[in-house]
Amino acid sequence: MVIFIVMKRMVVIKHVEIEGPGLFSKIAEERGFEVEVANLNFENNLPNLNIGDILLVLGGPMGVKDIGNKKYPWLEKEVEFIKSILKKDIGVIGVCLGAQLLAYAAGGDVEILKIGSPLRASPEIGWDEISSIDYKSKDEMSLMVKKPMKVLHWHGDRILLPKNVELLASSKKCKEQLFKIREKAYGLQFHVESEVNMIYDWIENYEDFIISALGENGPRLLKENNARMERETRRFRVLFINKLMDIMNKNPLY
Repeated sequence: MVIFIVMKRMVVIKHVEIEGPGLFSKIAEERGFEVEVANLNFENNLPNLNIGDILLVLGGPMGVKDIGNKKYPWLEKEVEFIKSILKKDIGVIGVCLGAQLLAYAAGGDVEILKIGSPLRASPEIGWDEISSIDYKSKDEMSLMVKKPMKVLHWHGDRILLPKNVELLASSKKCKEQLFKIREKAYGLQFHVESEVNMIYDWIENYEDFIISALGENGPRLLKENNARMERETRRFRVLFINKLMDIMNKNPLY
């Protein structure tokens, strides 16, 4: 008798070289998953997925408002691809830009994040708390942030969620931080995958963006706090990703 072993896969959509899967990749491999990365910015090809796979859509400096921009010809196709995945028994995790694309594919939109009076554009960058918006929620990911937890924020837009989407957690500055599109489909506006050297790369490459949010001293302050915050939050982030993976591995939806 021939026994065929089907390898579990985490298929990653990466938009820029410096924003990789980080902790997601390490934890997936520890759990017996094969991790495959599609570099859209270079290869411009979307992956093939099978029932039981997990799709991870990562971040990048482009945005939903860049759909149709010739500089990012793959964005429109990526949205259609995500729409098709949402109809299948495939787990989906969207991080930062990935969360925005996930919400957009489900009928939502984005707008510039603004705060203050009068309102002004104000990107959310750095380590700050998120917490559940409903202490009575039974959702497993909502329960993970019942107690406020610090995560890394790195975005200039906010998500306008479509109807019938469950908002699970918020930060002080941005309401739409963690949400569920359907069973096994979650959007994270924040970052749990980041590691020390990855964040240093972001600080180096996104300096103007940091200054727009935190002022001239922003890059220096982020560098000074980077290693400590990554270390102090790592246990929570590992638990968070593992819980997401548990949900993705549950019985088929349909």
